[in-house]
Amino acid sequence: MGKPTKKRYEILFLVFITVVINYLDRVNISVAASAIEKEWGLTTVQMGLIFSAFAWTYSILQIPGGVLVDKVKARFLYPVILVLWSLATLVQGFVSSLMSLIGCRAAIGIFEAPSYPINNKVVTSWFPEKERASAIGIYTSGQFIGLALLNPILVIIQTSFGWRGLFIISGLIGIVWAFIWYTFYRDPHNHKKINKEELKYIAEGGGLVDGASKKEIKEKFDFKDLVEAFSHKKLWGVYIGQFCLGSLFIFFLTWFPKYLVDYRGLDFIKSGFLASIPFLAAFVGVLLSGFVSDGLVKKGFSVEFSRKTPVLIGMLLSICIIGANYTNNTTLVIVFLSIAFFGNGLASITWVFVSLMAPKKLIGLIGGVFNFIGGLSAAITPIVIGFLVEGDAEKEGAFEPALFYIGTLAFIGFCSYLFLIGKVKRIEI
Repeated sequence: MGKPTKKRYEILFLVFITVVINYLDRVNISVAASAIEKEWGLTTVQMGLIFSAFAWTYSILQIPGGVLVDKVKARFLYPVILVLWSLATLVQGFVSSLMSLIGCRAAIGIFEAPSYPINNKVVTSWFPEKERASAIGIYTSGQFIGLALLNPILVIIQTSFGWRGLFIISGLIGIVWAFIWYTFYRDPHNHKKINKEELKYIAEGGGLVDGASKKEIKEKFDFKDLVEAFSHKKLWGVYIGQFCLGSLFIFFLTWFPKYLVDYRGLDFIKSGFLASIPFLAAFVGVLLSGFVSDGLVKKGFSVEFSRKTPVLIGMLLSICIIGANYTNNTTLVIVFLSIAFFGNGLASITWVFVSLMAPKKLIGLIGGVFNFIGGLSAAITPIVIGFLVEGDAEKEGAFEPALFYIGTLAFIGFCSYLFLIGKVKRIEI
């Protein structure tokens, strides 16, 4: 018998790069925010609307997107939505009004909606359960390491080509990658270079190498399935936890650069490099989380302990964001924010709970609900922060209520994972 091939890691690399591009097109608006605000004379509330517009449609379409993922193969669906959201990104470089920019952000949300359910479906198909947290940690790290490395680059691009050039270049990158995905991605049972030993290894380890059955693919959407998605306390535990986790993340994705420039008085170029430090901390956190979690499973610890421990510790560390309210030292501000974002990364393997607990035929739907509720944080939090900090940016303590809000949600997320999830096992229906 030959050794198993390692094609699943090549597939994981494709997902990783796609996640980097996915978040590139979400975060470029935060880099451009100060320039747009000054050019158009916008208020903090209007900026909050721009930041949250993506999440309105992204959240609303998570459940339909999850259903779509259960019906359409990832090889075809991903490049289609990649091209569409990249075109919407590119068009932002030509807008001339607040409403048109909000419309473009909303369009990106529409077309990115199925992306994370696709990621989860791909990893569930390609990886055995004992490797899944590491796989999820690696592709999730794409949103952190990509942003950490890209943030200074995005600042330099905007300095050289303006905020309009930033959007145009971002959009072109995604269009090119869509063709690369279609060329190289295949499901396990359709991949010509995977051998039988690797297929067997994945299947015997709980990987869904054949995806959904033909019967399940042909079944029409049943609203009983949607009711099922909202009927389990353990699922509500991860739903609420994801909302809280997402609130800290969306702060870094939207308000963070503006916070450094306008509320901490840093110059634009310096803020770009300092902003990369918390993203690097989060990258370390999410990788550590995945490998530690899988390592605990392999050493015989229970699934509950192995999967929950990194998330609970991460949520507690995220509360440290409040510490930034009590210092005027830039170094300490970055330290507190880095510890908080490290915690956010440590807790970011939460998709593993969907992989392990969702009914097999509803993985896409449950993933959609999970991302829908998590995505609500991106719709709500930027607007809430906009109202909390409305007024004079130079006023001492102007941003303090926003950081208290984020820290409180981190504590609620900790309680959700600690008390609601219970035994981590697949729900049978």
